[in-house]
Amino acid sequence: MNTPTTNHQSRQAAGKLDELCINTIRFLAVDAVQKAESGHPGLPLGSAAMAYTLWDRFLKFNPQDPLWPDRDRFVLSAGHGSALLYALLHLTGYDLPLAELQRFRQWDSMTPGHPEYHCAPGVEATTGPLGQGFGNAVGMAIAEAALAARFNRPEQTIVDHFTYVLASDGDMMEGISSEAASLAGHLKLGKLIVLYADNHISIEGDTALAFSEDTVARFATYGWHTQRLADGNDVAAVAAAIEAARQETERPSFIQVRTHIGYGSPHKQDTAAAHGEPLGPEEVRLTKLRLGWPEDKQFYIPPEALEHFRQAETRGARWQTEWETQFQSYETGYPELAAEFERAIQGRLPDNWTADLPVFAAGDGPLATRQASGKVINAFAARLPEFVGGSADLAPSTKTLIDDGGDFEAGNKGGRNMHFGIREHAMGAILNGMALHRGLIPFGATFLIFSDYMRPPMRLAAMNHLPVIYVFTHDSIGLGEDGPTHQPVEQLLGLRSVPGLQVIRPADANETAVAWQIAIEDRQHPIALVLTRQKLPVLDPQRYPAVTTGARLGGYILADAPAQTTPDVVLIATGSEVHLALAAQAALDSSGVQARVVSLPCREIFQQQPETYRRRVLPPTVPRLAIEAGVSLGWQSYLGDGPQVIGVDKFGASAPGDIVMLAYGFDVDNVVQRVLFLLEEERGQPVA
Repeated sequence: MNTPTTNHQSRQAAGKLDELCINTIRFLAVDAVQKAESGHPGLPLGSAAMAYTLWDRFLKFNPQDPLWPDRDRFVLSAGHGSALLYALLHLTGYDLPLAELQRFRQWDSMTPGHPEYHCAPGVEATTGPLGQGFGNAVGMAIAEAALAARFNRPEQTIVDHFTYVLASDGDMMEGISSEAASLAGHLKLGKLIVLYADNHISIEGDTALAFSEDTVARFATYGWHTQRLADGNDVAAVAAAIEAARQETERPSFIQVRTHIGYGSPHKQDTAAAHGEPLGPEEVRLTKLRLGWPEDKQFYIPPEALEHFRQAETRGARWQTEWETQFQSYETGYPELAAEFERAIQGRLPDNWTADLPVFAAGDGPLATRQASGKVINAFAARLPEFVGGSADLAPSTKTLIDDGGDFEAGNKGGRNMHFGIREHAMGAILNGMALHRGLIPFGATFLIFSDYMRPPMRLAAMNHLPVIYVFTHDSIGLGEDGPTHQPVEQLLGLRSVPGLQVIRPADANETAVAWQIAIEDRQHPIALVLTRQKLPVLDPQRYPAVTTGARLGGYILADAPAQTTPDVVLIATGSEVHLALAAQAALDSSGVQARVVSLPCREIFQQQPETYRRRVLPPTVPRLAIEAGVSLGWQSYLGDGPQVIGVDKFGASAPGDIVMLAYGFDVDNVVQRVLFLLEEERGQPVA
């Protein structure tokens, strides 16, 4: 029979084991940073107790199967504290050897300076740019809610997990976190829990230099369940707060936890010096001494601590086995739904998803490519139920509403039309989180000019090969009256400069249909579809048979010179300017110049084609003129030196679109004159 004395002794023993485990995390991180002579020891020292409590008491995961679908997600939004995450992954049994912690921040290690998705198992998101992880976590919580609404049944729950975030002062300062938090509160994402390590320090010093708001009050106004904890090292208090957050099902939860950066360091605790540089050998020794750790041991893991941490393997295996047993029962009761769930999680497409894709005839035009995009979306959406997304308050303009899809909102997590509000930056990060979660094909839409607001998450999507789709409409100065503030000029170049981002600017409705097929089928790259507001003729497949196949190659011969196999000049165009190139081809023919028109909707895909194909489309010895309503910079690799681009190298103007295009030289006469001048330069003599 237990007595008060034995219960007290038991609690004391448990407390000592907790402290031993927490210090193991702390000093694995400190030693990794010190060995690398680079990194951030402050957050791991200050937040180890909070992180340990979450991982030891609550987090549902299986280290032997990091991609188990119903695991909880943990996002270290404060990615500079990566050594904390690596310590937890190694200790709990993920396939992250201790040798990789000893290679922290080194070439080709599994432990880069900030967490990178795909580098180490158990890293759920690439973080480091502050606030991005917060936005990713909102996307993960949205994905969990959407999949639960679609697949769970009253007696069978197969999607039921939490998303946890460890965030820092810097995350709270970044605007993206406010955008994402506002939307999360509005949507009542009850399975999203944020632990905010409030240590009062940033790189420049005390956060009071620039940050004095009441964050708890801010999150309360966003509609979050909020708590304050005075001591981040109080395991029992942290555990109670997390449990209270888990019980709150109607609101996301925000727990402000007072921590101390560089905890235990005699000279650097609570100073900026603990943030982003190693403690130094002597300070490491003194910190270990203060916290009762062996001073002369590096990367030391006490056996009893490791034994306790590795219980995560047993727990995880049990959780997953229980879930798999439940899924087998679900499969018996709902075989079609079970098959759909597995297909969606694995990212496989239905065999017939393209069955209703339209082929447009000339009589269907003129049609803006944004309008064609809307028609294509609704042609395949019914066959692709995991296709979910929306717009930054521009769905009527971007034509991205899914007919009969319903709205994703607090009372309807099964809706497919998301309303991100005017929050482009958060939208981008949320889309990444939805893709990282798996089970959905997420898309987001806005005007091309506003792609600048979401560039950081697009960069991360490309870095991580996430299949996110962006719909960017109102793509040029052809927009017209809204003027230069809304007319994109340099944005195409900016998008194309992102490694791994596929940018597709279709010329008409048929190329738009092909572009959507590429976007859905490519599971290795984010895709940006760049679409017009102005109406364009439809390239009739009867007259231009390559239009339905050539666009898949990124670039193709749309209309060739009729009289000879080798043209006098090649006109390269994208988007709306392809039609100008076709008109100029006809005018040049009357001047005795044989022109080839090449539509180049996607440079990135074209560059992936065999060199023989690329040389056939763009013969190296034939002069070329590019026509695109964007900056000319970036075309040199196709054209060489010289004035061989009709582009836009200044900001636009407010007037009807056709007038602006004419004023900026996008007319047949200018194209013809530029070609004749180009040929004169090439031949050294006037063209007849």
